[in-house]
Amino acid sequence: MRDNPVKRRLREGGVSMGVMCLEFATPGIGRISAEAGAEFAVFDMEHTGWGLETVKMLAATSRGADLVPLVRVPVADYHFIAHALDAGAMGLVLPLVASAAQARSAVDCALYPPRGRRGCAFALAHDDYRGGDVNEKMRRANENVLIVAQIETAEGLSHVEEIAAVEGIDALWIGQFDLTTSMGIPGDFEHPKFREATGRVLEACRRSGKAATLAVMDPEQLAAAPAQGFRLLVYVADLWIYQQALRRCFRQVREALGRAKERP
Repeated sequence: MRDNPVKRRLREGGVSMGVMCLEFATPGIGRISAEAGAEFAVFDMEHTGWGLETVKMLAATSRGADLVPLVRVPVADYHFIAHALDAGAMGLVLPLVASAAQARSAVDCALYPPRGRRGCAFALAHDDYRGGDVNEKMRRANENVLIVAQIETAEGLSHVEEIAAVEGIDALWIGQFDLTTSMGIPGDFEHPKFREATGRVLEACRRSGKAATLAVMDPEQLAAAPAQGFRLLVYVADLWIYQQALRRCFRQVREALGRAKERP
């Protein structure tokens, strides 16, 4: 059973950086991300339509590149949680967590007995098809799975302190668009209510010793995030990173062509 260097770094109080992928389900995306400096990738099942076969391929190719594969499941129930882990995910992102009870239930699905109720099957993708002592495998799996709860609703925000305190939850992730929509200020990230919500999540993480997550498209925001208290940094996301790079390139070329036309 593999160690999870991202979970270890967070447990030690460090910062970890990764990328979110929603579009490019290719065998090379894990190694491309790792070679660029990412420590983990979040593969999204909530908004992409990707199924478990796709996730299994992405997890396998990422593990081969020493990139930690995390999977955002479409809903935090046993079917998706246990299957994503069996397919090779080394961590989970749980959407729309609204209560401590929901968080505890998800943790229960992700951990082997006696800590949870994850079903037992070994020498599969999640343990690299290797044999070995089953008790030791379950112990190490429980120690290494990284579980991130997304705070995306006003209800979740109202219970954020209790959610952060749940044993087995490693980090909280503010779902900006869903949370602002739930608060009646869709997309207004400068609104005092959203700023106050962000501060509340950060404080809940600090008190419970959990990592706060920031997922944005702006590298400058990510660079400034650790000073604000964020320790799990996610560059969002593959298709927009690609699109932004194209825009910069073509804008620069068109500006050069325009300057050339203006010369006498």
